[in-house]
Amino acid sequence: MNSTVSEEKTRPVVDWSLAASTGAFLVRGGPSVPRTEAQLAVSELRELTVDAEAHVRELTGLGAGLPLLPGEVVDRPGWVRSAAAGLDALTSKALRTLPANPFAPVLAGGAGVQTGVVLAFLASRVLGQYDPFGGDGGRLVLVAPNVVTAQHAMQVPGRDFRMWVCLHECTHRLQFTAVGWLRDYFADEVERLVGGLAAEDDGVGDLLGRLPEALREAKRAKADGGVVALAQLLRSPQQREVFDRLLALSTLLEGHADYVMDAVGPGVVPAVEMIRSRFTARRKGGGLLDRLLRSLLGVDAKIRQYAQGAAFTRHVVDRVGMTGFNAVWTSPNTLPSRAEIADPEAWVRRVHG
Repeated sequence: MNSTVSEEKTRPVVDWSLAASTGAFLVRGGPSVPRTEAQLAVSELRELTVDAEAHVRELTGLGAGLPLLPGEVVDRPGWVRSAAAGLDALTSKALRTLPANPFAPVLAGGAGVQTGVVLAFLASRVLGQYDPFGGDGGRLVLVAPNVVTAQHAMQVPGRDFRMWVCLHECTHRLQFTAVGWLRDYFADEVERLVGGLAAEDDGVGDLLGRLPEALREAKRAKADGGVVALAQLLRSPQQREVFDRLLALSTLLEGHADYVMDAVGPGVVPAVEMIRSRFTARRKGGGLLDRLLRSLLGVDAKIRQYAQGAAFTRHVVDRVGMTGFNAVWTSPNTLPSRAEIADPEAWVRRVHG
């Protein structure tokens, strides 16, 4: 009896293995391209990550002395499996148990299938990703079919676009490898948020059940759909505070990477201005169903984060230089708040006086 209860209490809330297999099964195949083009894209993506990170280090002043490592090139199912493994590692501490319940495996399986469906949708759109919780010390993956698809759709030079993508993802890798405390801080904040939600009487299942109505309310209010919808699900002030800190950090990381990939400049990516212009237009496009799904999943809110975070980074670098901007990485206390992301001069006054 005690053994059965103990086993049930150690079951995960999400069956991540099922999420990975579901997403990998559902995801669409990549574009049909000549073998030589596919091989060139794969080899260049792998090799360019080393050069890209060297350029990022030169621009930002971060990461001196760290090894320069190649990235890992994957297909869409490979990204699904990588993402599921990273999410498992990130959330396992906060969501490591369910209350003793004979239906726990069924609930975890249902959550796994739902998560797999979401991962399958995202897998055809993600160009690359650095997962600080993947493998031993982090994992940088580049999704070759998506990079090729985007490059063809925008009709931009292949090597330039691949380098541009690598600059973005290598900036993310450098953020976590050069800033020693950032990985644990991020994981602790996620644990506080997710663990608090899981501890509520109504549980994570009810939280997900409230999401559609929260999204509808956000749309009726013409607000920032994805962000507002998530915030509406958080019932305690402590949860909202953690959510605000995570949102500000995510906006900083994405915006900093967007700033860097453009600031490295035409000396490294000759077609950078053309790529940025066409890529920004592509982010806003898509059919009605695609836009609806992006909104429901918070992807549109994520896109706004890039612009907000890049504007913050640009303002601060213009005011106090890259060395002054790098004060954000000193400690959690020097990270910008959500209010400071919107008002970067307030951050400059607080940190630099």
